[in-house]
Amino acid sequence: MASANKVYIARLAGMVVLGPDGESIGRVRDVVLTARVGRSQPRVLGMVVQLLTRKRIFVPILRVTAIEPASVTLNTGNVSLRRFDQRSGEVLALGELLDSHVRVDDPELPDLANTDVVVVDLGIEQTRTRDWVVTKVAVRTPRGRLGRRGAVHVVDWPHVQGLTRHDLARPDQGVAALLDQYEGMRAADVANAMRELPDKRRRELADALDDERLADVVQELPADDQTDLLLGLGSDRAADVLEAMDPDDAADVLGDLPGSQAESLLQLMDPQESEPVRRLLEHSPDTAGGLMTPEPVVLTAATTVAEALARVRDPDLTPALASMVFVVRPPTATPTGRYLGCVHLQVLLREPPADLVGGLLDADLPRLYPDDSLTAVTRYFATYNLVCGPVVDEEDHLLGAVTVDDVLDHLLPEDWREEEPSE
Repeated sequence: MASANKVYIARLAGMVVLGPDGESIGRVRDVVLTARVGRSQPRVLGMVVQLLTRKRIFVPILRVTAIEPASVTLNTGNVSLRRFDQRSGEVLALGELLDSHVRVDDPELPDLANTDVVVVDLGIEQTRTRDWVVTKVAVRTPRGRLGRRGAVHVVDWPHVQGLTRHDLARPDQGVAALLDQYEGMRAADVANAMRELPDKRRRELADALDDERLADVVQELPADDQTDLLLGLGSDRAADVLEAMDPDDAADVLGDLPGSQAESLLQLMDPQESEPVRRLLEHSPDTAGGLMTPEPVVLTAATTVAEALARVRDPDLTPALASMVFVVRPPTATPTGRYLGCVHLQVLLREPPADLVGGLLDADLPRLYPDDSLTAVTRYFATYNLVCGPVVDEEDHLLGAVTVDDVLDHLLPEDWREEEPSE
């Protein structure tokens, strides 16, 4: 199939990147351009490619040998695996230029004169010297009086004003293109992408995400980025996002803040949401009480296997939390009535749907206690081959559950999300 020499950048987002032998290397996540100087056409410097390991690297455009409808092919499989780091004088096409407000002075489009229009795409073209440059800008006019989407016009680059570094620093730029790009991506991948955006774009994206989605993303950011992003939202919005986070993750974030700031946010939260977070903050973060989530799957002995399986099918549960249900005497909200035992998911899958979980209990599995150290919790998982374990108090009330992912978070270095994984 013939390689294209004229491409619109938005179509490249998510496209598979192949090596010379057809092996998959990763996917295109952005295109890096030179910053505009006057009306000169920006050159394409390369692409930001997300590897299968989630790390994002820079691939120079000279390494690209073909751009086809479904893939980008490189002329070599040997690329630098150093994490992409945007330099001065570079601009991210998808991350920074799309959704910008510009003016058009094209004499062939007099209706656009003195009107703010929005950039929706950029056309790039390969020159005779094999360089790629931006030649076209696709812009959308404002919505009409009936709310219909404005028309799209394609304009030659020299007729567009408003894409200088100074212009891009202005607030209130849209994020529709970024939201489209991140649609369907895992929260950890969105967090990874957000870290590479300029601070301004990161704040604009955070403002546009709904509370639930932003909470999922914040939970995947390094600790410093979590606090910076939340505090930049304003107190009321930050409290809303904390409410949407898992209580143990919210407690970790608040534990990194000065006491007065943490208490202020806790007071803004709904009392029903802040109460379990407060309980977690009473424990040291490197103990079972500080690691646990207070919202595992808790059932009574009279619950049927069918009902238990319906509970663990909840898509909001992590695989670790879904691996085990805990059976208690009422009440089932933590701290619960007396803890009776647990039932492993594998057992639920083997038993008739009408059977009661009270007859399937593993009552002999040792419990964890709130003051158990991180080392003790790690040994517990290794000894009993578990990914989830109950935490009870001295009176045998279930307080929550520790999962293996929370243990790993604390065993790894604090900056593990920022470190480059060894290939």
